[in-house]
Amino acid sequence: MFIETETTPNPATLKFLPGRQVMTAGTREFTSYEDAEASPLAGALFDLGDVSGVFFGQDFISVTAAPGAEWPGLKPQVVSILLDHFVSEAPLFAGGDASGIAVPAAEDEDFGDDPADADIIAQIRDLIDTRVRPAVANDGGDIVYRGFREGVVYLTMQGACSGCPSSTATLKHGIESLLKHYVPEVTEVRAA
Repeated sequence: MFIETETTPNPATLKFLPGRQVMTAGTREFTSYEDAEASPLAGALFDLGDVSGVFFGQDFISVTAAPGAEWPGLKPQVVSILLDHFVSEAPLFAGGDASGIAVPAAEDEDFGDDPADADIIAQIRDLIDTRVRPAVANDGGDIVYRGFREGVVYLTMQGACSGCPSSTATLKHGIESLLKHYVPEVTEVRAA
């Protein structure tokens, strides 16, 4: 088995491609050792001590190095853990398959979408799913729609995109421009 590695726009995060499906549905982000208890693989990566984030995508795993950690020393350790996991065909989650479960961040807020905006929200979600999400996945992350209120779209970046130096530019210049072009009711995009 060979695990391909790609850089991401976030210099602290590398994207690992095992050449097989990781998640059957959805995505899963782990931002602490406590979060990682749900997954033996995420737990093993956090056990390295130099990992501050793990993100499971459909066919990739993004790993974020902790501040002060250097990828030249960390990368072989991560690859070794991933190889051991996939070769042994160990379960991704403890106690069954939780692949479709996404854990919301503690600061999640209910933006209370207005039912009168249902058509606009459907257009926004469709654009995010078909145009934005694939591009963000290429960079080792995901984007989650959080709400639409008074012309403002609220989105959350995950994986390599969370904390990436260029994530603000991606939201403001890339995603905001796209949404404004196709959905005139959108006036702004904000991180949630």
